[in-house]
Amino acid sequence: MIETITELDALRARVREWKRQGLRVGFVPTMGNLHAGHYSLVMLARQYADRVVSSVFVNPTQFGPNEDFTRYPRTPDADTAGLEGAGCDVLWLPTVESMYPFGVELASKVRVPGVSQVLEGEHRPGHFDGVCTVVSRLFHQVQPDVAAFGKKDYQQLAVIRQLVADLQFPIEIVGGGIVREADGLAMSSRNQYLGPDERPRAPTIHRVLLAMRDAALAGTPRAQVEAQGSRQLQDAGFDVDYAVVRRPDLSEPADGEPGPRVALVAARLGRTRLIDNLEF
Repeated sequence: MIETITELDALRARVREWKRQGLRVGFVPTMGNLHAGHYSLVMLARQYADRVVSSVFVNPTQFGPNEDFTRYPRTPDADTAGLEGAGCDVLWLPTVESMYPFGVELASKVRVPGVSQVLEGEHRPGHFDGVCTVVSRLFHQVQPDVAAFGKKDYQQLAVIRQLVADLQFPIEIVGGGIVREADGLAMSSRNQYLGPDERPRAPTIHRVLLAMRDAALAGTPRAQVEAQGSRQLQDAGFDVDYAVVRRPDLSEPADGEPGPRVALVAARLGRTRLIDNLEF
């Protein structure tokens, strides 16, 4: 049975007891409204740890001025049942007051420069500051040996890796592969916002990523690959924030330069903003 903990002292006591027993602790931070992608991260963390903690906390500091914190869906009963089925040992449910004891406005903030300032950083100013701030706090609270993050949020994973290296957290970061619907759409809590006429068009993002990969591997200049990807998405009714090809560290590669790549897309379909990526 999963154990739900709402007090920090109780959480720390539980983790201390595990560590006294020589057990490794895994951690999966979430904002709730969970789906199969989240549960796959719990199972991934279990491969690296003896016990797994997952947090559900809708973090107000990572929502921008035009992003509705109150609108984010909360599904606590379904989340608890799903986490238990995935093998999670403890569900950590902090409150906003316990996470930010001096209030959100007076909270100390953590900022990771460089990798957080491109792509999502340009389109969602301050978003990664909020992510890094809350993840740092969660790391201090849970004290995990390993933490799992999904590769669908590719840039977030890169930011967290830099955060951990720079602040020297003794935590191993592992990335979990993207879990997709049968039609290729990356699973996301935001998918439920898609209207009945939008949902069938949403998998276009994955098809465009595949086309971008194929064109890049065929030697098509990067600028042309990116322009074609944006145009294909616009033709399908998307408002495109970016469709790009980058190195794994999110820097811009030169044409003809060898090495691994990742194609990344962020685009709106109606009111719903979707992100996806493809490594190659």
